[in-house]
Amino acid sequence: MSAEFGGRSGLQGKLSSWLRGRRPKEAPGDGGREDLLLAAAGAGLPLAPAAHPAGYRCSCDRVGCPTPARHPVSFAWQTQSTTDRAQIERWARHQPEANFITATGMVHDVLDVPLEAGREALERLLDAGVEVGPVAESDDGRMLLFTLTRGTPDDEDEWWPCELDCHPETMDEHPGLRWHCRGSYVLVPPARLPGEHRTVHWVRGPEHPLPDPLTLLETLTDACARHVGEESDHAGAAWPLRR
Repeated sequence: MSAEFGGRSGLQGKLSSWLRGRRPKEAPGDGGREDLLLAAAGAGLPLAPAAHPAGYRCSCDRVGCPTPARHPVSFAWQTQSTTDRAQIERWARHQPEANFITATGMVHDVLDVPLEAGREALERLLDAGVEVGPVAESDDGRMLLFTLTRGTPDDEDEWWPCELDCHPETMDEHPGLRWHCRGSYVLVPPARLPGEHRTVHWVRGPEHPLPDPLTLLETLTDACARHVGEESDHAGAAWPLRR
């Protein structure tokens, strides 16, 4: 699929505007939701329906839902997730308000970082000529970089454990870099978040090949460490120690 998604301008124009801090807006009512979902599935990202906003709340029946509009609707989301075009078309048409998640650890992983750190890292990676794959930005302050998965070996003893691994129930434990792999998921664009005009949207679409995560990791961790350091400095300036 081309670099134009949902009525957005070409890739270079989008990146230039985004790097200046002015993300281009999607044309309202452009009807691109299904095309975007099919493009993601066509790139190999397995999808499943998710909850959606109901005003400032979640469409699910759970009182005080901890992840409103960000979770799958079925407990069987891992086996339900698919790239089948016909199934995704049925879901999209029968559930016109639904968000969609993509299950990680099958074909792809997602490196999930604070937005400002992600913007800094992405600019550095592109300037250095590093191959960067699909990238999404979430209006709740996160950036999602889609990569190849580390895989699921036949021998579970060979599984590479990582302290950055993030599962849906441990999101709050990883405020910096989160590595979504086997057993996790993220919202796939286009998705809506509770609140006014809050979305998850592509910065670089799924037509970009998935890179090896290790080619991005050093730059991302460096940007995240600097981001945390700057936040600490600001906090220290705001709340000086009293002797």
